[in-house]
Amino acid sequence: MGQKKVITKTEITEGAAQAPVEVSKKSLKRQVINGVAYITVSYNNTMIVVADTRGEIIAWSSAGALGFKGAKKSTPYAANLVAKSCVEKAKKYNLTNIKIIVKGVGPGRESAIRGLAGSGLNVTALMDKTPVAHNGVRASKPRRV
Repeated sequence: MGQKKVITKTEITEGAAQAPVEVSKKSLKRQVINGVAYITVSYNNTMIVVADTRGEIIAWSSAGALGFKGAKKSTPYAANLVAKSCVEKAKKYNLTNIKIIVKGVGPGRESAIRGLAGSGLNVTALMDKTPVAHNGVRASKPRRV
């Protein structure tokens, strides 16, 4: 295996030059003025993700993450609290303008939009990206009983 060399402090300071200490990326809080809120509403849950214009996620929240369980996750009240929670997390980045994109149908759809709009942010646009079927695959044959 060979001889092991014991490095002393004098060898470290003499041999290698000290590199400047870099500030880590996470310690710097970036300023995000314009953001996009993606609201996904299903029959079982409501999820909101706030991202910047490049698509990097700033904050997210869902009804399940707030402690709602079962049928209470899909209520309009839970959707309103999800929106307020998500905006509260995004305000740390000085978010002021927001574009809302809604996807899906569910009971908390309107309530989530109202929660985002009523939180003091300027809503610049409201889009609906709900997927709509265009009669893709053939339906199965009817059952004979």
